[in-house]
Amino acid sequence: MAASTNGRVAGKLALVTGAAQGLGAAHSMLLAQEGARVLCTDINGDGASDTAARINDALGEGTAFAIRHDVTDPAEWEAAVDAARENLGGLNVLVNNAGIGVAGNIETCDFDDWKRCFSINVDSIFHGCQKALPLMREHAPGSIVNISSIAGLIASDTMPAYNSSKAAVWMLSKSIALHCAKNNMQIRCNSVHPTFVDTPILDGTAKNHKIDKDVLMEKLARQIPLKFVGEPNDIANAVLYLASDESRFMTGAELKLDGGISAM
Repeated sequence: MAASTNGRVAGKLALVTGAAQGLGAAHSMLLAQEGARVLCTDINGDGASDTAARINDALGEGTAFAIRHDVTDPAEWEAAVDAARENLGGLNVLVNNAGIGVAGNIETCDFDDWKRCFSINVDSIFHGCQKALPLMREHAPGSIVNISSIAGLIASDTMPAYNSSKAAVWMLSKSIALHCAKNNMQIRCNSVHPTFVDTPILDGTAKNHKIDKDVLMEKLARQIPLKFVGEPNDIANAVLYLASDESRFMTGAELKLDGGISAM
């Protein structure tokens, strides 16, 4: 599929974190297919480069670029913003997708794991928005899309670190949205809240629990009113909408992609 000058995000300049695989790779590809130029970043630099290469193979050289990027490091965020300026010519879409899960209930969760979870899931967005907003202002209108989780809205007794960090992403997104609106930046900020999605994370979950992947998928699907686990493009389509000017009147909002879980 070739990029179109009439695509839904034609001319947009996007940075996507956690782009080496899973949701981040899907976001990057769909944004590019709909006309954006994309900087793919990930602590797995080779994986980010692979995503960019797949995009360029499909859509032409110069559509996507990649860098290694530790989202917990403010200096590396400065380098990422500089890379967007140099390779894309600016920035007006920031997709904060990088994130991790941490095991353990309130009694068993290791505090170092708790801090790492917040560093990657929440601090990264603080650093990213703080470093990216000056460049985004130069290329407004713009959109910040923060990937939270339905686990940021609905709690579980088994994952306090993940619940709390994703809830922080939800509220941080609202604060950023109000700041940008108050200062007339023409930059919107919204959060996306998926439930279970078929990404490599589920492969690891199946391995850790020593169960077959198909058995895990069936178990997860039973918890969802629609009775199926999401696909990466189910989430990427929402990111595309929020990145596009179609959502120009939407800011400080949360978009739930949970198959009906939160309606119960």
